[in-house]
Amino acid sequence: SAPDTSATETSVAETSDFPQRIVSLSPTHTEMLFALDAAEQVVAVDSLSNYPPEAASVLTDLSAFEPNVEAIAEYEPDLVIIADDSMGIKAQLEAIDVPVWIGLPPASLDDVYAQIDELAAAIGRTEEAKAVVGLMRSAVETILAQAPILDEPLTYYHELDDTYYSVTSNTFVGSLYELFGLRNIADASEGTSDYPQLSAEFIVSQDPDLVFLADTKCCGVTPEGVAARPGWEGLSAVLDGNVIAMDDDLASRWGPRIVDYLYAIGEAIAGAVG
Repeated sequence: SAPDTSATETSVAETSDFPQRIVSLSPTHTEMLFALDAAEQVVAVDSLSNYPPEAASVLTDLSAFEPNVEAIAEYEPDLVIIADDSMGIKAQLEAIDVPVWIGLPPASLDDVYAQIDELAAAIGRTEEAKAVVGLMRSAVETILAQAPILDEPLTYYHELDDTYYSVTSNTFVGSLYELFGLRNIADASEGTSDYPQLSAEFIVSQDPDLVFLADTKCCGVTPEGVAARPGWEGLSAVLDGNVIAMDDDLASRWGPRIVDYLYAIGEAIAGAVG
């Protein structure tokens, strides 16, 4: 099984001078907060924060996509955490004297480690961060060390949804596959977006060795469904049983459980090379 990256010891650091009524509008950062043993400081999380199970006690109908200042303010937060400010919520909250912390999507694992450290510093959990990041680094090192050595790079297709949106290697999730030496077929697609919509014809023409489905929850896609797509039955990934159902949440979040996603990639590669 994947290595455990939860903090195992509680810091004796005094947190009373730090935020005690945190509202998280980001599932990623909700996971970070609980991994940092900050549950007692969290009073509300958004409607998509479904992990860890303990988060259910502070789960609300607050939307991360359409944040409502009045609804957030009802929880009397002394810190609101968001993953981006595309909706302009930061200025609205600061206008009513509510501090906001933004944790933007990372470009690499090092960015993830740094962000966990930064969040921990903001909430008085620096000792817990040392434990969490240390466990993550160790687990990643082990997973990569155990990964098969490839004579030639395997190619892959990462599916975001059932309309064939994908990612290039310039994205964070793309960088994870790159750690294993995999080659992304989306990098050869035309266009400038790092989240290109590929055509079925392009995917079939590229004949990827591995297909990773990050749309199993959102869209109900299964390996069996992929094999039944017109023209896909002859794909190497389909013929060799290398269409892998991944966890949408793990693929779209960058908290401590990213280790689980890396573990799943390593398992898929090991299965592909026998």
